[in-house]
Amino acid sequence: MDKRILVVEDEPSLAEVVSLYLKRAGYQVQTASNGKQAISFLEKQIPDFVILDIMLPEMDGLSLTRWLRDRSDVPIIMVTARREEIDRIAGLEMGADDYVVKPFSPQELVSRVRAVLRRTGRDQAGAESDRALSFDGLAIDPRTRVVTVKESEVDLTAKEFDMLYLLAHYPKQVFTRDQLLERVWGGAEYIDPGTVTVHVRRLREKIEEDPSNPKHLLTVWGVGYKFEP
Repeated sequence: MDKRILVVEDEPSLAEVVSLYLKRAGYQVQTASNGKQAISFLEKQIPDFVILDIMLPEMDGLSLTRWLRDRSDVPIIMVTARREEIDRIAGLEMGADDYVVKPFSPQELVSRVRAVLRRTGRDQAGAESDRALSFDGLAIDPRTRVVTVKESEVDLTAKEFDMLYLLAHYPKQVFTRDQLLERVWGGAEYIDPGTVTVHVRRLREKIEEDPSNPKHLLTVWGVGYKFEP
């Protein structure tokens, strides 16, 4: 079944061009011209992907991202103007998976959609990528994005959750920092590789009984990190 993409864009000509390229790439496309119209669509059915402009009438893209992340982990690409760097960073922190800056090539946007779908595992069987995981007192549910340690819910940021689920989804597999940057952050050029180290440390503080002597999130010296079930 073709992936369903919602394009939220208030500029009709841009929405039309983006939709055309996405349809040519084999995707089903629905468009909304403002945030409130997008919500009316999303309340009926969450699509497989959302592309949204930050600057929208009725409800801006950041607010819409926050609304979506409270309900779903559907992949999101934000469309921004070059001057909105602070908003781009805020969008990524809020859980957006990637962004493109206007003016952009529609073909580049299609390539980024494919890359995010690969990175999040949504180009494969959805049932497998949405599978809840459980290990010795640690439970990870990608549908609700809830993590519990000994039945107590742990508060994780969007990227902390994405990294934990990725590692736990492939237990014992070693990921390099570059691979984690690519799979979790999209390999964005402005992301410092040290970000991975910081996120691993924070995750250990939140899920490990003894963060200095972790049992799950292990360092493979000279290579990267792995999840030990």
